[in-house]
Amino acid sequence: MAQPQALADAIARDNTARLAALEDDYAALGRMLERRGVSIEAVTARVGALAIALPSWGLGVGGTRFARFALPGEPTTVFEKLDDCAVVHALCRMTPTVSLHFPWDRPADPAALKDHAAALGLGFDAVNSNTFQDQPGQPLSYRFGSLSHPDPRVRDQAVEHNLDCIALGAGLGADAITVWVADGANFPGQQDHVRAWDRYLDSLSRIYAALPDGWRMFLEHKHFEPAFYATVNSDWGISMLTAQALGPKALCLVDLGHHAPTVNVEQIVARLHRFGKLGGFHFNDSKYGDDDLDSGAIDPHRLFLVFNELVEAERRSPPGAFRPAYMMDQSHNITDPIESLLSSAGAIAAAFARALVVDREALAAAQDACDPMLGFTLLRRAFSVDVEPILAMARLRQGAAVDPLSAYRTSGWRQAKARQRRPAGAGAGIVNEEPAAP
Repeated sequence: MAQPQALADAIARDNTARLAALEDDYAALGRMLERRGVSIEAVTARVGALAIALPSWGLGVGGTRFARFALPGEPTTVFEKLDDCAVVHALCRMTPTVSLHFPWDRPADPAALKDHAAALGLGFDAVNSNTFQDQPGQPLSYRFGSLSHPDPRVRDQAVEHNLDCIALGAGLGADAITVWVADGANFPGQQDHVRAWDRYLDSLSRIYAALPDGWRMFLEHKHFEPAFYATVNSDWGISMLTAQALGPKALCLVDLGHHAPTVNVEQIVARLHRFGKLGGFHFNDSKYGDDDLDSGAIDPHRLFLVFNELVEAERRSPPGAFRPAYMMDQSHNITDPIESLLSSAGAIAAAFARALVVDREALAAAQDACDPMLGFTLLRRAFSVDVEPILAMARLRQGAAVDPLSAYRTSGWRQAKARQRRPAGAGAGIVNEEPAAP
């Protein structure tokens, strides 16, 4: 990718100023890890290979049902979103793909969008369908559900939309579709729980049958909202049973904010992998519900514990067989989205790096010996390691920024875009729904 010159210059200047300190810190950390029997080079190589997809909708400023406050220079077309995605990837080299959401990102010319992404050095991750909103000109409403709606005509419409998303994604080079539905009930007696799930499964079966070779279907569960009494796909158990009923291409997607605050998400990771249905993650953080806060902003220790299970899962898998899809699914209401995504990518990479330095043999021995304090201490010891020199060195070796935030701010990217791009709309809503065409 040919980086904007101002960005390339900012990265080069900032890296030069920080190089000596980084080399010193990296050497010191390497000596400390070597005493623990850990190769810093092996960890750095693994971190450098980490790939996390960017959400197209996350490049614009998010909002709530109350208000959305536009940011000067934020993208208003899918082409501009890709431009910003390329900036994130240039600064961190951990975000090589973009996950599109249809119809929000539906391009007038898919071939032009694919070419634009390729010119920026980007690819496409799983595509996302949207049957939780009514679109202009849509014949039938999803007010009372989509894939599980009692009316077969509404279900047919929702299925056709998903099939259209698959066709669009295949043309762009994607290889998966994520299906999240808001279907559910707000009142007892509103729906029959068994028949609603049966209709949901039947609709999914029709979508599953249309998956191209090599494609996967990710089922995303959520315990509540916008349905506040019952949700059709409410938790990991229902999601796993649904995936098992569909077949081997159907897997479960874990969004870290789609659980009740006290749910043990890392245990869910272990269970889903044990039964062969762990598909991937939507990374974010939360304090109260599905807050979609920046990854690691509230509970970085939970993020570490999740990656501890992921590292264990990979160790139990045949070589090359473990390939969960990672994506950040966040709403950046008051920050520059590029800055939040850079911070989040760093937090995710840090959790991964810390999980890689856990003494696995000692941990297993402590567990088998029923020694809870030793097991806890081994995890806490890894969590306390400052892995920032590893992350920075991994970025430097790939031509990215030692300090992404500093380099980004020095580049003046957002200020330049504020002069060049048309202003984004304001108003309530979680995303900025602007036209997809350039």
